[in-house]
Amino acid sequence: MEKKKMGVVQLTIITMINMMGSGIIMLPTNLAQVGTMSILSWVVTAGGAMALAYAFSRAGMYTKKTGGMGGYAEYSFGKSGAFLANFTYWVSLVIANAAIAISAVGYFAQVFQLTLNPVETALGTIIVLWLASLLNFGGPSITGRLSTFTVWGVIIPTLFISLAGWFWFNGGLYVSAWNPHHLGTFQGISGSIAITLWAFLGLESASANMDAVENPEKNVPRAVLGGTIGAAIIYIISTNVVQGIVKNAALAKSNAPFGLVFSQMFNPTVGNIVMGLLVISCFGSLLGWQFTIAEVARSSAQEGYFPKFFNKVIGNGTPIIGLVVITALQSLLSLMTISPSLSAQFTILVNLAVVTNVVPYLLSMGAIKTMQLDAGVKSASQRRLVDGVALIAAVYSLYAIYAAGATAVVGGALVTFAGWILYGFIADKFYFAKPENGLN
Repeated sequence: MEKKKMGVVQLTIITMINMMGSGIIMLPTNLAQVGTMSILSWVVTAGGAMALAYAFSRAGMYTKKTGGMGGYAEYSFGKSGAFLANFTYWVSLVIANAAIAISAVGYFAQVFQLTLNPVETALGTIIVLWLASLLNFGGPSITGRLSTFTVWGVIIPTLFISLAGWFWFNGGLYVSAWNPHHLGTFQGISGSIAITLWAFLGLESASANMDAVENPEKNVPRAVLGGTIGAAIIYIISTNVVQGIVKNAALAKSNAPFGLVFSQMFNPTVGNIVMGLLVISCFGSLLGWQFTIAEVARSSAQEGYFPKFFNKVIGNGTPIIGLVVITALQSLLSLMTISPSLSAQFTILVNLAVVTNVVPYLLSMGAIKTMQLDAGVKSASQRRLVDGVALIAAVYSLYAIYAAGATAVVGGALVTFAGWILYGFIADKFYFAKPENGLN
């Protein structure tokens, strides 16, 4: 019996949920540090994210290779490009999940009215990371069910703010917070580009369900663009409504901005309930992404890019060694990035995650033209359209790297350079696998 396939509406909703996850829950605090002019960053990022989403939706249909963005990069950059895409993507996810864990700690501390110093925040983050990894030992089916359920803990409050928050919105408060630090327009936009792009990370996986979709050639691009637009609308409305309810100075210092706004709209009890929902959602997202990171490492090990121990699984399919190694790295990262405030540590990790995540984006965009020709796309106008969108996406990605700041760019560059060195130690197996280069 043929399995029933998803329609475009179902795929659009799934795409939105995959992107939203926990990326939004610290956004109001970080955006408040720029001011309400950060809405300009949202406009730029929404356009860039849609260009990326469209290009990835086409790449998913053109490719004949496995391995996600690594498979895409291989078309133009060979095995070295594929390795670099997989490696930097994996590193970015390792970093991003540490940032998600910090968000969970911040909201948890607010729920129980705890005041954590920087060291206690780092230790709390490490405990949360290890707990998520231990729960993943139960297997992918448990992880999937928990993550699907808990994501509503963030979707419900943000939808409520987007729809009903206008009753508490103060236009004068919003206008007064437009540019509290007297930044230039370009500087203001650049100041929040990284954090707005952070909210869309994961859009590259939106075309992963194409085999389960009706008429994928038309419906996948529609769902990817629709999902990206839908997420953008919720992001933009909810974060801007919050900035018209809570004073900018208080918002910029908050470790739990959505809890703060619900406390102000109703009372502290409601604020605590919302914070509890967001802790649950954040932990569910952490749980799912922790398993995903281990799976990325496992698929890379199968391709011969990562050490073989990442490919080892226990009876229920859990890549247990990979989970342990990943969590150990995240624990070290949490200690290395200790900062005076939770928000500052979160920002450091987000900027570094964005820079490293954009590297495989650039490699994928650079491979689009070759992928189209290899797939035999006959329409020259269609090829030019996709190539043009990919170019726009690449330019935006370069701007996002610039906007992340010197510290993040240096960190991302070091990760990329290290990737080249690491590839050099495994390149021989791919070089001598070619008949013309075979060992005598």
